[in-house]
Amino acid sequence: MKTILIVEDDQRIAQNISRGLDDEGYVTVIAYDGLDGREKALSNSFDLVILDVNLPGLNGYDLCRELRTENYYLPVLMLTAFGEIDDKVAGLGAGADDYLVKPFDFRELLARVSACLRRADPRPEPDDIARIANLTMNRTTRQVWRDDILIELTTKEFALLDYLIQHAGRALSRLELTEHVWNMPFDTGTNVVEVYINYLRKKVDRDFLPKLIHTRSGYGYVLKTEPS
Repeated sequence: MKTILIVEDDQRIAQNISRGLDDEGYVTVIAYDGLDGREKALSNSFDLVILDVNLPGLNGYDLCRELRTENYYLPVLMLTAFGEIDDKVAGLGAGADDYLVKPFDFRELLARVSACLRRADPRPEPDDIARIANLTMNRTTRQVWRDDILIELTTKEFALLDYLIQHAGRALSRLELTEHVWNMPFDTGTNVVEVYINYLRKKVDRDFLPKLIHTRSGYGYVLKTEPS
């Protein structure tokens, strides 16, 4: 269920928008000035902000700039009584995703709300987050989850899993894994790769589905969601 913040100083307009969106299945929160809107927007999680330009306390352009700085992906639909091209350019330049001139038909507002939400979902994931099936890795915090269960990995286990994720779907030889994860020449007399693959399987695969780490007999291993 999507939650929408309405920042509009005209109580009649704000309440009409809120009732209409509530009827469409959205959850709405109203702020009647820019300062209250900023506080609500920055202290809560919203899927969209409907933002009037002429607000007491903090105008819509400045508030939009602040929101865009704090949350780049938060969609903003700007409302204004001004329909000049320069006003639209100013709104879009402040970071608004769309611009609607008052008075407007609620059906058009609803269509623009839907379009803003559609463009924002899914959001690009930062480079430090990797996902495959129900496994998630955060390279910044060096944490790994499966099905929202935190899994403790050693430094070398994490490095091995990270390399497998980076090359998901491709069979990796024992030679390649040894050279890139352990930074040492491959030694046919060592089974270090097999040992650590076994450690990983016990931690990230044994109690979960789908199985992700697969053996390529006589060659190496591959991380993928499909059965071998």
